[in-house]
Amino acid sequence: MGHRLRRVAMPLLGAVLLGTVGLSVGSWYGGRGVTPPSYDRARSVAAELLPDAVPYDSDRIVHGSRWDVNFAADDLGSGQVTFWYDDRGDCALTEQLRRNAATQGWQDLRRVSRYRCGWRAERDGLTVTLTHSASGSRLTVAPAAPDKFLAVTVTGTLLGAAAGAALFWLVARRRPPVPLLVGTLVTVGLLPGVAFTWAGLGMNVLTEPVWPIWPALAPLLVPLWLVLLPVGVYALPRRQNWTDPATGSPGMSVEAGTKTLEPSRNGTRIVVVVTVACVLTPLVTAVALLLLFVRAQPDLPASEPVVPWPIEASASTTSNPSPTASEPGVSPSANSGG
Repeated sequence: MGHRLRRVAMPLLGAVLLGTVGLSVGSWYGGRGVTPPSYDRARSVAAELLPDAVPYDSDRIVHGSRWDVNFAADDLGSGQVTFWYDDRGDCALTEQLRRNAATQGWQDLRRVSRYRCGWRAERDGLTVTLTHSASGSRLTVAPAAPDKFLAVTVTGTLLGAAAGAALFWLVARRRPPVPLLVGTLVTVGLLPGVAFTWAGLGMNVLTEPVWPIWPALAPLLVPLWLVLLPVGVYALPRRQNWTDPATGSPGMSVEAGTKTLEPSRNGTRIVVVVTVACVLTPLVTAVALLLLFVRAQPDLPASEPVVPWPIEASASTTSNPSPTASEPGVSPSANSGG
């Protein structure tokens, strides 16, 4: 029963792990080649959807970024133009955008999760997103996902899942405890990226790029993989064949206890490695969460250098001159007073 369960669980585990990696790669490759809108076009779109509102500020982002990972100019997530409106009340701009978007032929009008009164719509290769916060409302005009985006993402996911299932199926055919060792170490090495990729999908559903999670976690994952790889090689059970020097057939070792001690050492080594890996899993995930939180923070503006104020020479800063002759009846202290 346990053997059959392992033959089913291992391919499923490989499909989930490497399928998530394939999803990230597919979403990155499928999102390339977008055409950022010009500032004039974005301003005309804002005036079309919110004609009764006047933005008090605007900004254009050529190269987008997420988790401190910079995008290329033609990556999905770059080329955004943002307009800010002073609307801190009852989300009045939401109804205006929904009404105008419906009459102007905008499609796929839907809510934006995690935002109060947030809405999104698409048309002519553009995506507009209206969100609200305590500081006001923000309208973002950005390129929509290319037509190939969904197909390439699904293809990458299926290819990754198929490769993971095949590799883990081959590992499951090995004798125990090799499947347990390999499955544990690979899960520990990929779990942070896989977990946060699916967390990002749950919040945004591919409306925002999820592939930057892997480059953002690279300072944590690369050293982790460099440690897990030699540990796995060291912990793999070593098969020793004992042959009789006279007949060449399998027999007992020259040293009496070698044949029984080696499997025991292998088992102890694997138990220790698997136990330590399981204990480190929540720790590695917590460190990955902290790393993403730090990288998601905006950069602080550089402090301007303090320039000393120039001091002009005056009578109050020069050395005390020699006393001059005072007028009759007036003391020197009376001249300098007042």
